[in-house]
Amino acid sequence: MQKNTPYLLFMTLVLLVTMSFFLLIKDFLLACFWAIILAVVFDPIYQRVRQYYKNSENVALFLTMLIIILVFVIPLLTMTLMIAGESTDYYNKIQSGEINPQRYFQDTLALLPEFNKFPHIRGMGVEQISASVGNAFEQAVRYIAQQVPALTQNLLNLIVQVALAFYILFFLLRDGHQLIRKLISLIPIGDRIEIELFERFTSVAKATVKGGLIVAVIQGSIGGLLFWFVGIPAAFLWGMVMIILALLPIGSALVWVPAAAILFLQGHTLKAVIVLTVGILAIGLIDNFLRPRLIGKDSKMSDYLVMVSTLGGLAWFSLTGFVLGPIIAALFVTCWEILGKDSQANKT
Repeated sequence: MQKNTPYLLFMTLVLLVTMSFFLLIKDFLLACFWAIILAVVFDPIYQRVRQYYKNSENVALFLTMLIIILVFVIPLLTMTLMIAGESTDYYNKIQSGEINPQRYFQDTLALLPEFNKFPHIRGMGVEQISASVGNAFEQAVRYIAQQVPALTQNLLNLIVQVALAFYILFFLLRDGHQLIRKLISLIPIGDRIEIELFERFTSVAKATVKGGLIVAVIQGSIGGLLFWFVGIPAAFLWGMVMIILALLPIGSALVWVPAAAILFLQGHTLKAVIVLTVGILAIGLIDNFLRPRLIGKDSKMSDYLVMVSTLGGLAWFSLTGFVLGPIIAALFVTCWEILGKDSQANKT
């Protein structure tokens, strides 16, 4: 027992120092996380660029960082500013009475001749349903509009986080493979298990960002432009909603299919046909052609697991949960699979 005392004391010290370190950098963990994710996703690009600039590693790093800014940062920032402006403008129109969501939904429901034939709906009435839906929509727009001042107030913190993320990303791209090898040698779990966990983390991170976020942004952008083209109010706001839904197995069809139905009921047949055509041929088929090529077969998870983990990630980690939720779920499954394999091996 006395022989184990120094080891136990040392392990206690390691745990205390590790916890203290994470508490020390807790305000910057988000920047560290996104630096790791971007390094995982763009490392293949960096390796390819590096082949062309074998004598100048800094040039390869600079070009890779520039590609990340052009592909990831600028589109995301532009989209955020456009959605913020759109939601604020739409909210001001609701406040001034120029747009009345309750009246809009009431007029739409009144166009359904069979609507009042359902007994459980007849008791509620068109006005009550339209008021509930209109209030929910107004509250959603209000919430988004109220986040704009907060975003402006936290602009300095956002700049610091982004700058820190890119600073860490620079070193992760340059020394990432060496760091992984060092971690594998230091963590006392077993090299086989650690390599499998690292590979699982890498595959799911790439799948979520490339096959999830990029495809969702493409789908939402097409949907937003489509709504703007046919004259649907708050087109960019609806585009953002489609991006969020496209990240889930539910899909963005929950937005553009009802929009087409409403346009048809209001007598805008041509616009309804345009929305359906673009929705089916462009937005809908992106999943079938683009997502499999970006994700790959080995990193897929069940739709129900993606749904639950993404929603849980959103509840815990806000926007970062789109990526972090599926990663935690994948590591959870992998750990239990490893445990099951070891258990079977011990039995035999």
